[in-house]
Amino acid sequence: MISSVNVALPAPLVTAKGEVLSGIRKLPVRGRVAVRRLGVAGDGQGDLKVHGGPDKAVYVYSLDHYAPWTRELGRSDLVPGTFGENLTVEGMIETEVRIGDIYRFGTAVLQVTKPRSPCYRLVARMGLPDFQKTFLASGRVGFYCRVLEEGDVAAGDPVERISTPADALTVLQDARRLWGKEAAG
Repeated sequence: MISSVNVALPAPLVTAKGEVLSGIRKLPVRGRVAVRRLGVAGDGQGDLKVHGGPDKAVYVYSLDHYAPWTRELGRSDLVPGTFGENLTVEGMIETEVRIGDIYRFGTAVLQVTKPRSPCYRLVARMGLPDFQKTFLASGRVGFYCRVLEEGDVAAGDPVERISTPADALTVLQDARRLWGKEAAG
């Protein structure tokens, strides 16, 4: 199920590399939101060279990861959208979701394309200098999707797996393939 739909337009973000534009500070929105080929309506990215595009149109992160992060980081400010995800969902974890899986989220059809690679913008968002390594080591990275059929989504909408490719890697297996021991899980 979709727990939250989150969006943000690019705004200045102070990072270790200086001030940059970033759409990482996503906030939950109410009501139905359109999902188009290049992303969720009302959402944007600050650097289109490395964020967004057809294969990274929608970022999905599991609500199941919030409790462990709250404990491990000793923080009470972690809410849907904190990790920059467009869709916060229940039960879709990296050991079960596979690259190439096709899901219906609300009325939109999305295909899982790759695990999320954390960048310095997430580090700045979290305010923790080593968070990039911590995030990868957790294996709780979430995943990007391409939009196969445009539609709309809202909190409370069901998520239905339509198909899974034979012998596809899980998101965690793909993260380990890409980043080795850094993506321990």
